[in-house]
Amino acid sequence: MRRGLPVALALGLLQFCLVQANFAPHFFDNGVGSTNGNMALFSLPEDTPLGSHVYTLNGTDPEGEPVSYHISFDPSTRSVFSVDPNFGNITLVEELDREREDEIEAIISISDGLNLVAEKVVILVTDANDEAPRFIQEPYVVLVPEDIPAGSSIFKVHAVDKDTGSGGSVTYFLQNLHSSKFSVDRHSGVLRLQAGATLDYEKSRAHFVTVVAKDGGGKLRGADVMFSATTTVTINVEDVQDMAPVFVGTPYYGYVYEDTLPGSEVLTVVAMDGDRGKPNHILYSLVNGSDGAFEINETSGAISVLQSPAQLRREVYELHVQVTEVSSAGSPAAQAVVPVTIRIVDLNNHPPTFYGESGPQNRFELSMYEHPPQGEILRGLKITVNDSDQGANAKFNLRLVGPGGIFRVVPQTVLNEAQVTIIVENSAAIDFEKSKVLTFKLLAIEVNTPEKFSSTADIVIQLLDTNDNVPKFTSHYYTARIPENAPGGSNVVAVTAVDPDTGPWGKVKYSIYGTGADLFLIHQSTGLIYTQPWATLDAEATARYNFYVKAEDMEGKYSLAEVLVTLLDVNDHYPQFGKSVQERTMVLGTPVKIEATDQDAEEPNNLVDYSITHAEPANVFDIDTHTGEIRLKNSIHSLDALHNITSSEDCTWSLQVQAKDRGFPSFSTTALLKIDITDTETLSRGPMAAFLMQTKDNPMKAVGVLAGIMAIVVAITVLISTATFWRNKKSNKVLPVRRVLRKRPSPTPHTVRFEWLKFRRAKAATKFILKEDPPGKNGNDGDTKGPLPPRAPALPPPPSTEPSTATHWTVPTVSGSLTPQKPQQPPKPKVVESPIQSTLVSELKQKFEKKNVGSKARF
Repeated sequence: MRRGLPVALALGLLQFCLVQANFAPHFFDNGVGSTNGNMALFSLPEDTPLGSHVYTLNGTDPEGEPVSYHISFDPSTRSVFSVDPNFGNITLVEELDREREDEIEAIISISDGLNLVAEKVVILVTDANDEAPRFIQEPYVVLVPEDIPAGSSIFKVHAVDKDTGSGGSVTYFLQNLHSSKFSVDRHSGVLRLQAGATLDYEKSRAHFVTVVAKDGGGKLRGADVMFSATTTVTINVEDVQDMAPVFVGTPYYGYVYEDTLPGSEVLTVVAMDGDRGKPNHILYSLVNGSDGAFEINETSGAISVLQSPAQLRREVYELHVQVTEVSSAGSPAAQAVVPVTIRIVDLNNHPPTFYGESGPQNRFELSMYEHPPQGEILRGLKITVNDSDQGANAKFNLRLVGPGGIFRVVPQTVLNEAQVTIIVENSAAIDFEKSKVLTFKLLAIEVNTPEKFSSTADIVIQLLDTNDNVPKFTSHYYTARIPENAPGGSNVVAVTAVDPDTGPWGKVKYSIYGTGADLFLIHQSTGLIYTQPWATLDAEATARYNFYVKAEDMEGKYSLAEVLVTLLDVNDHYPQFGKSVQERTMVLGTPVKIEATDQDAEEPNNLVDYSITHAEPANVFDIDTHTGEIRLKNSIHSLDALHNITSSEDCTWSLQVQAKDRGFPSFSTTALLKIDITDTETLSRGPMAAFLMQTKDNPMKAVGVLAGIMAIVVAITVLISTATFWRNKKSNKVLPVRRVLRKRPSPTPHTVRFEWLKFRRAKAATKFILKEDPPGKNGNDGDTKGPLPPRAPALPPPPSTEPSTATHWTVPTVSGSLTPQKPQQPPKPKVVESPIQSTLVSELKQKFEKKNVGSKARF
């Protein structure tokens, strides 16, 4: 125990010494412009993108311990940067804005786990051209007198840019320099009136000048950019007394009539100060030309006549009126003079007047036929017009007021008196059918008088009718539909034609003609079309008739229309079989078909449905209602199944089949059908006999099937010949006859080729599976009259062509050896679809056996 105490003390002292010897880490100082170290004198552009790596803190620990880095900010400021504690990578996490914060204070620290060294650093934010100039103290509105001298200073605009350097310098210019009367100093922003330019209050009371402030440009995110701002200076022009008075409504004319009383006002002149901003007071006066006959009100400008018209010596007076401005001080200022013409005229107190043969008249009537010749004068009208005034008061115009373009009046301008003539201008518009009475007003109105006296007279023209219209049908085409069993004299359709003429000219007579009109008649006055009393219509013979109908007036004017009559089919035909007693041969699995035709013209009258009305027994056959195909019921697959239904040994069946149309009322016809049923027993007499019996009702089907069989046989022969050719080509020598043959399995490629040849046709024939006979039997030893399996009839044996006792058949190999194969028992076929297909498969099998026997004989 005493020895252990000194040792423990020694270890503790050693540990204390080691702890005291651990030195603090420190940053590297890489100087100005470095992005690695302690961030001393580090600066950063304000347009640095967020997330950018801007600096790397870098330091070391004297003992080589791993160090970590940290950065912190004053709680009252933003945390602009973040640092990776392991690698010291500093990332910008807040946007910089030099104009708001040009220095960022931060505390960076380095630690080795035991010691922490912290330093306060200041990061300078350098400027980028991210601020646009901004005008201050807007809006800019200035009032300038219109007589300001050219080149004078008007206003000073001021814009500031918070950027430094060239980005903070501002220059000024006008947006529309060439079209402006003003200019701006590019450095100071002083706006001046250009040399040679003047302001005019009377022409333009305000000017709007657009000033653009543009900075000197600079870098922003690596690109050179330049910002600008615009402002509008509104310059209001102040009016100055520099314009003479102006008269309004010149020239001035006045008239004094014979009944004007002395002191009456003739006219008023109006003037105003040309300086409208601050107008002066206006006074009027007569300078000369009045000869004491007229006076003027000095404040209102009203001119009055002082004498009666009978005392006036001249017909025309030329007065000169002077207007004078009075300044605010009461002294006369600018003046202006205007001429005034006053005419003394006789009183216009007589309007134009119309006269007939018996004196003044304001209504004139005339009767005439419609459509007179173009340019014809209405001679039945005797009209005179007169104005009793003299000179200009007796001048007036004539015009017709009413439907335009029909008549024209001559003369159009009259002085004192004239004979009025009315001429036809548009003959087509004078139509009795459109208007039986034409009414116009003949208007006479003075031309040059202030009163514009006028008078009117009514012109009434009664039109007489002529035969100027052709009868017109209400339609170019008339269609009718009548049943084919309609009796003679039945109404078909009524046609209508209209003749607008009156009296006998408006009466219409109807007639029909054309190749299809033989069976029809028309009432000549009503237009009713009906069938001939003896007509018999038949839709099956002729379904449509078309002919023409004619409408004619008493003078032979006519028009035509076309009539189309469609016969509606009536169910008047029975379905008909080709023969009343028909005979058919049915092979098991193959339907027979009957067909009946209906001579009706339209559906559903000519659509036929089929049914079996009587059969004994009744549950043997089914018939397709629409096609007439008769087949055995699905449960019957053999003659044995038929014998189970009936004890009759005869395979001939008689059916009573009905064909019924779909018309209303419906008609039907029955026929007796005898069906001779055969099955695979018939095929045992030979495939060709069975096939011909099966297709005796359809010779073209037999020809097609036989052609297909021949094509298949030729194709198989070509394939076998090709296979034999390639086998002989691969063997490079002739084998000796006495060579010892060894039994070995046939090569796979040739076996596959043989199997392909063997079953290719079988797959095409709905994949029948062949069943080979056991050894020792030929194909004709089976008992065909024994009981059949209950599920499906057995396949017929292939017909024998020559006796053969060899039951083994071989496959040729490359070496030419013969390898016997054991016959395999394939599975029983599930379905036998057709005796023809079975026969084809059996014939193919026999051909393969003959080929194999021939190959064995050659070897």
